[in-house]
Amino acid sequence: MDLELDGKRAIVTGGSKGIGLAIARGLAAEGVDLVIAARSAGPLEAAVRGLAEETGRRVIGVPTDTGDDDQVQNLVARTVEELGGVDILVNSAATPWSAGAPTDLAATTDDVVRREVEIKVLGYLRTARAVAPHFIAQGFGRIINVSGLGARQANSIAQTVRNVSVAALTKNLADELGPKGVNVTVVHPGITRTERLTERLTARAENEDTTVAALEAELANNSVRRIIDAREVADVVTFLASPRSIAITGDAVAVGGGVPGPVYY
Repeated sequence: MDLELDGKRAIVTGGSKGIGLAIARGLAAEGVDLVIAARSAGPLEAAVRGLAEETGRRVIGVPTDTGDDDQVQNLVARTVEELGGVDILVNSAATPWSAGAPTDLAATTDDVVRREVEIKVLGYLRTARAVAPHFIAQGFGRIINVSGLGARQANSIAQTVRNVSVAALTKNLADELGPKGVNVTVVHPGITRTERLTERLTARAENEDTTVAALEAELANNSVRRIIDAREVADVVTFLASPRSIAITGDAVAVGGGVPGPVYY
């Protein structure tokens, strides 16, 4: 299937590592020129260099903190200036949820929730608000928000609030922007094989005299009984970023390998 992505222009926030980097790679492989954004300049430069050499596409890095609206405005302005416009926004810039973060009511302070909402929810809102006029003017755009299956589980107040909020943001944007040619979707990864997970499991394997494969098997409690790789999440996002995805907007697409038991409809 031709995804009709050749020559499109995308912004991927949180694109220097993990799922964001995998998505950037997937888009570039389909002929998309990219601006990738991240807060840390070192990893960003390495990602830009690697993607450009690997795919032959134009890849530009713009250090950006999506918690700062001025930096977000600069990100979009640089993209339009450097690439001549923008067609796709992938929001993947968020602080990874930590297994040691507070989960109970007493420990869930205002600041804990405020921090999660500031980056993952308001950060996504800022970038969407900045690209929307460009999408509307050209009558085409795709926004894909990377959230998480924490939206469907009550494991932590802050984690659930931030992920459900991203889904709510997505639906509101989809209804408003749909008549103007802009599709907006949210994807919910589960436990995903990224550099961060592999590093963590490698350290555990050394300490516990086991293997990374064995530890992954313990974590793989999804329907397919294996860990989903970041590139497999990227495959779904790449399709959603394409003109071929016109029939999907405002909805959540789970990309965690299936949740045994519950029926979602």
